[in-house]
Amino acid sequence: MSVIIGVDIGTSVTKAVAFDSEGTPLASAARRSSLARLPGGRVEQDLDDVVRTVAEVVRETTAALPGPPTALALTGQGDGLWLRDADGRAVRPAISWMDGRASDLVERWLENGTVQEVYKQTGSGMFPGCHAPLLAHLQEHEPQTLRRAVTAGYCVDAVAQRLTGQVSVDASDATLPFLDPASRTYSPEALAACGIEKQAHLLPAPAAPGTVLGLDAHGAELLGLPMGLPLTAGPYDLPACAIGSGVRDVGDGLLIVGTTLACQVLTDRARRDGSTEPAGMWLCTPDTDRWLRAMPAMVGTAALEWLLALTGSTTADLDGLLAESPPGANGVTALPFLSGAGERAPFVDPAARGRLDGLTLAHTRADAVRAMCEAIGYAARHCLEAAGLTGTLAACGGGTRSGPWAQLFADILGRPVRIPRDNEVGALGAVRVARRFLGEAPEQKPQLFRTVEPRQESRAVYEDGYAAYRRALDGARPQWGGL
Repeated sequence: MSVIIGVDIGTSVTKAVAFDSEGTPLASAARRSSLARLPGGRVEQDLDDVVRTVAEVVRETTAALPGPPTALALTGQGDGLWLRDADGRAVRPAISWMDGRASDLVERWLENGTVQEVYKQTGSGMFPGCHAPLLAHLQEHEPQTLRRAVTAGYCVDAVAQRLTGQVSVDASDATLPFLDPASRTYSPEALAACGIEKQAHLLPAPAAPGTVLGLDAHGAELLGLPMGLPLTAGPYDLPACAIGSGVRDVGDGLLIVGTTLACQVLTDRARRDGSTEPAGMWLCTPDTDRWLRAMPAMVGTAALEWLLALTGSTTADLDGLLAESPPGANGVTALPFLSGAGERAPFVDPAARGRLDGLTLAHTRADAVRAMCEAIGYAARHCLEAAGLTGTLAACGGGTRSGPWAQLFADILGRPVRIPRDNEVGALGAVRVARRFLGEAPEQKPQLFRTVEPRQESRAVYEDGYAAYRRALDGARPQWGGL
């Protein structure tokens, strides 16, 4: 029996799941990693700490198996900036995708047309936590750091390099913001527009589809596995979740209800249109003729958890609170943009901010919580419309564990939502890609889902609510300074 361990290196938690050849989970482990939140909106991670979590979860998962796995499949968080030297050691703490130090720069780029020019070249928008503004920021404020670096990569390839000694960046990671998604080559025009063409040498060419690495002596010792064990690095978590959730046909989509609200739709054409809002990206997939139109919003469970804490509640209280307030939240409404880095999809505005409206002394914490949940649902609908959803919709992520919140998404979207029974779809997607690259047969056992159907009785409330949300958003953007 072929057993592959999928490792999903999240922003705060690393998970490992061992799957058999039919996609059945056999064993798993999880570890928290440290996230440093610093003044000035800076968010950083220690690569050594992240590698530690990977080693621990792989060792624990392997110990629960009758023998070593046949391969490892890595996926994880994307974007941010993971600068390393020739030996794969960090030349500075990794800068997280949540980092906001370059917010002012992105605002200037929005005003002077830089964001729009890059979007015209690559079809990718930009936000403070992606390569372009971070490299430009370091070029001005930490030029010595860039001089020490050999590779400007991402989380997954940083970990893979420590385990294999090789640099292998998946095309999905490399997409934002310099990659021409059709040719899978970097756009010199995009680099020049950002004023960082001198840093082009730091960007590794995307690995060819089908690339398989192997553990070197250091990686084998770290993980307690045989040297040479096959390892795949990517795709990163957004496309991995789509693959693990069964998104296969053009027009089908995935809604990830996690720390961020990531919406994706599978397409057979990567279209670049400079006349549209410069947001989102065309993510490369293992198939060179398929892309995911991705709208990874910054809103998500983090916004809800903040409000729950503010009201003295926890996620364990969510289902009960949603039951206490009716659809429409008794007139309370919200804009859910609480990230310090603003918003990145389906529009880009580093100055985006959240709010609650319509509150009176008669309202309860349940009304406030439902209003935030509904606002996140409206944001999901906005993203999925921008991404071009026409087919079936799957959903995954921690937020889908709440039955009432999953129902709310179905009601607001006005369509059935399929939720995989096994929620570790990122690890499963990475394993499916690894099996394909290793020449193994795909799973024969059908994947199990639970389907949440929209309720007709809520339709009018949420159609009106969505229209009101879009009006409120349109009114707020000029106040933030967005374009």
